[in-house]
Amino acid sequence: QVQLVESGGGLVQPGGSLRLSCAASGSFLRINAMGWYRQAPEKQRELVAVVTSGGSTNYADSMKGRFTISRDNAKNTVYLQMNSLKPEDTAVYYCNADVQMSIWSMRPLWGQGTQVTVSS
Repeated sequence: QVQLVESGGGLVQPGGSLRLSCAASGSFLRINAMGWYRQAPEKQRELVAVVTSGGSTNYADSMKGRFTISRDNAKNTVYLQMNSLKPEDTAVYYCNADVQMSIWSMRPLWGQGTQVTVSS
């Protein structure tokens, strides 16, 4: 069974930083794109950032310059470094990965989510 396990959420003051991690475990051929999404109360889930297996990145406009996504392919892990956090960044953050299960099958997987709260 393949799963994504997130860690690193919590409570932080405005202007502070947090680092989220998401590790994939189980049996699969490889992981293609990995990304982070977030969902605030009563809002739709939105893209935060995505990174390809080759390291190319893409960010939502509101996160550019404050958030950095990276990955360690050897550890099947993606990270999200969040700096200059604002109260409006408060949300549940979800990890997503396109997992190549076999040469014929690719599955999008989601983590269980980790709460990030930015408040004084």
